[in-house]
Amino acid sequence: MEERTRLVSDDDLRPEETTAAEEPARPTGPAEREAHPVADDPGDRAPEPADGELAETEDVLARMVERLGRVEEQTAEFHRRSAHRETVIDRLHEENQRLRGGVGRAVLQPVVADLIRLYDQLDREARRLGEGESTGALFLSFADDVSQILDRCGFEVFTAEVGEPFQHDRHRPLAVVPCADETLHNTVAEAAAVGFAERETGRVRRPAQARFHQYDPQVRLDEPGDPEGTVR
Repeated sequence: MEERTRLVSDDDLRPEETTAAEEPARPTGPAEREAHPVADDPGDRAPEPADGELAETEDVLARMVERLGRVEEQTAEFHRRSAHRETVIDRLHEENQRLRGGVGRAVLQPVVADLIRLYDQLDREARRLGEGESTGALFLSFADDVSQILDRCGFEVFTAEVGEPFQHDRHRPLAVVPCADETLHNTVAEAAAVGFAERETGRVRRPAQARFHQYDPQVRLDEPGDPEGTVR
């Protein structure tokens, strides 16, 4: 009984060992896989799209690309129009500012002319009386007040400095002073009256008045340091 049981158990094991031995081995290394390629399982591959679905997808993509192209063109046109609009606005603003400035200057022209004449009269009277005198100092303070009014109107006061070269747009010569020094020719010898210029544009409203040196070879120097000298 025990022997039969042992034989049966041995027979039951033999088929299993034989099956495992007879089962073909699957290639494991790269060389073995190349030598014994294994066919892909059809169930592992993704299903290929049908021709109709592929054509529909390409049509959708083409429509999206076309719409994006139109959006890009409209955006570029919008930016171009915006830049043109900003340019027009800036130009209109500049023209408006120039117009307002021109109208303001045109309105103030008679007032500025009268103020300049008033300043000249007050300044001339103050110098005639002398700054040390109380009346002269009073006239000088009035002249300073007028210059401040002109400054608020946009006009600055400038003077002709002694030794400054003659500038036809800023100086008005009242007289010439003969001199023996050729280097002083056409330079300011003495300032007579101040000038006025517009602060924004720099345009001279009234040139500064002065006397200028004029070189004369007939003038001799009486003393060293006397550039004017005397006429022979």
